[in-house]
Amino acid sequence: MAFSGRVPLLLLLGLLPVVLRPARGTVWLWLLAVVVLILIDWALAPRPGGLSLTRRPLETVRLGQPTETVLVAANESGRPMRPQVRDAWQPTAGASGNRHRVRLGPGDRTLLRTPLLPRRRGDLRAFGVTVRSPGPLGLAARQATRIVPGTVRALPPFDSRKHLPSRLARLRELDGRSAVRVRGQGTEFDSLREYVRGDDVRSIDWRATARSAGVVVRTWQPERDRRVVLVLDTSRVSAGRVDDVPRLDSAMDAALLLAALAARAGDRVDFLAGDRRVRSRLRATGGRDVARNLQESMADLEPVIAEANWSALAGAVTGLGRRHALVVLLTPLEPSAVEEGLLPVLPTLTRHHRVVLASVRDPALDRLATSRDDLAQVYDAAAAEQVLHRRRRTAELLHALGVHVVDTDAERLPPALADHYLDLKARGLL
Repeated sequence: MAFSGRVPLLLLLGLLPVVLRPARGTVWLWLLAVVVLILIDWALAPRPGGLSLTRRPLETVRLGQPTETVLVAANESGRPMRPQVRDAWQPTAGASGNRHRVRLGPGDRTLLRTPLLPRRRGDLRAFGVTVRSPGPLGLAARQATRIVPGTVRALPPFDSRKHLPSRLARLRELDGRSAVRVRGQGTEFDSLREYVRGDDVRSIDWRATARSAGVVVRTWQPERDRRVVLVLDTSRVSAGRVDDVPRLDSAMDAALLLAALAARAGDRVDFLAGDRRVRSRLRATGGRDVARNLQESMADLEPVIAEANWSALAGAVTGLGRRHALVVLLTPLEPSAVEEGLLPVLPTLTRHHRVVLASVRDPALDRLATSRDDLAQVYDAAAAEQVLHRRRRTAELLHALGVHVVDTDAERLPPALADHYLDLKARGLL
């Protein structure tokens, strides 16, 4: 049973008879009359079970993209109803305007629309639908909550998509160059042409030269069917926030841009995510749906407050195949975590693959290191300089092992990683 705001007003109205006839019996008589009216109103209220509720399927959306859920309400009680319906969702679903007042005659149907604005990745679920059916006097209502299943899946937003057209233009430029010719392992024969000054004499095709009037050389182009393996760190270091955005989400954005670009270049993209163990694994063969599939795989990933087991992750990379690949480790450049966990397994990876470490850099460190207006800021600057020095030292260790480091802020990391990939393509190293 639920009471409306009319009940206290009705009780206050009892002051009038009490003033006209002040007596204890008058008070009790008025209270009894109010209780009787409430019970009668409650008894005459239509049962909430007479309202049938079904939910239409929800579409998958990107994080921060508005959507709506639709309830189909039908009056099956045979009596007129004017219920209040509350469609409750978990807070991160961003439900607004979820209280609906409905007037339905017998057999009538209506649609109840609740706007949603997801604020967290993954599956966001409805808690339940509460139906409050008031009586004819509006004093009391029958109330019931039932489960009407509903789930909206929020994918990573892929904000870096805006950088894709410019990188695709550069990729087309690379593919269209007739002069991109590289000799060595992992290249494909392209065509024959006449020798010009500056060509590598090792590329001369002596058989073709013997059949022609001039010297003929072979031209080569990088293989298109290459492998790109994205390894996303979901350990404790990925839980840190930079400009109020988790490092994990920023790394996802960079991975999505690189995957979309590599797929357009004809490369195969594999994906791994893990910490103490592998949390997600996706094997793809390329195509325009790679980014979409990656978003689905990333949607439920959350940081785990534990150290990453890089031996297990490196083993998972090896399990994908020993064929040469570009392995991109999306993990923060945290000196202690890298030196203790990642460095020991890097020789295994660099022996077979080209390895890149992509890290989200906190711009607050640079701001602290340059602000020295008072004594407190001087101490902060000294601490920031120490952290930056350790990061530089760790980056130098990685370079010595043959690992290229892309360390920049969250906004610039996706295009910087994509540019590094394109640079490898242009130099015939991928």
